[in-house]
Amino acid sequence: MTSFDTSPQLNVWRALLALAVVFVMLATTGWTAVRNHRGPTPLQESRSAWEHGTIAGRKLPDADASPHRITHFFSSLGAQQRSRLVHRFPLAVGNMNGAPVRLRYAANRIALDQQRKVERARMHDDRLSAVGQREAGRLMHRFEALMRTDRQILAFDPEGSGRVAEVLGNLDRAQRISVVVPGVDTDLLTFQRTFRSYSAPVGMAKSLYAAERKAGPLTRTAVIAWADYTAPSGLGVEAATAMRAEEGAVRLNALVRALPGRSPVQLYCHSYGSVVCGVAARTLPSRVSDLAVAGSPGMRTGTAAGLRTPARVWAMRDADDWIQDVPYLEVGGIGHGADPVSRAFGARVLSAQGAKGHAGYFAPGTESLRNFAEIGVGAYRAVHCVHNDDVCRADLPGTASAGRA
Repeated sequence: MTSFDTSPQLNVWRALLALAVVFVMLATTGWTAVRNHRGPTPLQESRSAWEHGTIAGRKLPDADASPHRITHFFSSLGAQQRSRLVHRFPLAVGNMNGAPVRLRYAANRIALDQQRKVERARMHDDRLSAVGQREAGRLMHRFEALMRTDRQILAFDPEGSGRVAEVLGNLDRAQRISVVVPGVDTDLLTFQRTFRSYSAPVGMAKSLYAAERKAGPLTRTAVIAWADYTAPSGLGVEAATAMRAEEGAVRLNALVRALPGRSPVQLYCHSYGSVVCGVAARTLPSRVSDLAVAGSPGMRTGTAAGLRTPARVWAMRDADDWIQDVPYLEVGGIGHGADPVSRAFGARVLSAQGAKGHAGYFAPGTESLRNFAEIGVGAYRAVHCVHNDDVCRADLPGTASAGRA
């Protein structure tokens, strides 16, 4: 929740006001929403073209077919045929679960270039206001940055505020895969930041990837900066409910089920991202070994057991994180439930020493990042727990007894 990094007192009042607005909406409108009818999005157009396409006289499979079916289809093609599909349907292939990841990277680079040209033209469109032209310029530069040959873009959708996911490391060969799930105000323009870089998905993922390589230099890891869901914008109705989290949970589940290989997957869920992970938990495949939340407003459940997941559930919160002042409750769909770091919740509570507030959990040199990295490489004996009891270290692989390592 990057917009939450302002005055704690102000944010508490804003939270209460937002809840009041929600109750008024529920009472007066029956929780209805009116959407403007628009034409198909670029991704929808690409998928529609794919549905009517063929290759070597063969009909293309349904874009929503199972990852196994999609993988089998692409493996049956020659290199030139795969390249032809990438160039004909870049957005469809770039977002297709089950398509080879390197093919998705290539497809998304083409799609980004196409959108870069669109925004470059809009920069000089006299029909746009000066503000609109500047916004087009910001998007164009963001697309150019994402197009760099050293970047691996796993998903990209330019519609609205945009969605994107990036991979660090070799996803095909990784022995362990980490996924960073961010919170509110995450979109194409906030996906990466120069100032306070570790509060943005790319900075979080880069920091975690470097820490994992230091913690387990012999372990092949990959980290995904996953902003491929429509996050709430600011503190308001969407942030106070699970509406966006439910949509995000479907997409997160689809991502994990389409990842190559059988390596264990660890989820790192920050702020509202922990709501997404909480909603997704019961549907995630068994390869998700660990679910770690930081600065969580709740996970839509009263206890860790209520998540109904075989994954180990970890939680941390910095002592200076203002989110501890937000009421941990859920009434009529408003609020996100119990505090994940409370003893009653039952998660394994980790130290976040040095995190410096709500947005600092992935900053280098913090115990929060070090704990994340140890989980990421499977070095469970090295994690630092807040409570020196059996709960945090119970049934951990390679752990003979409870206590600090």
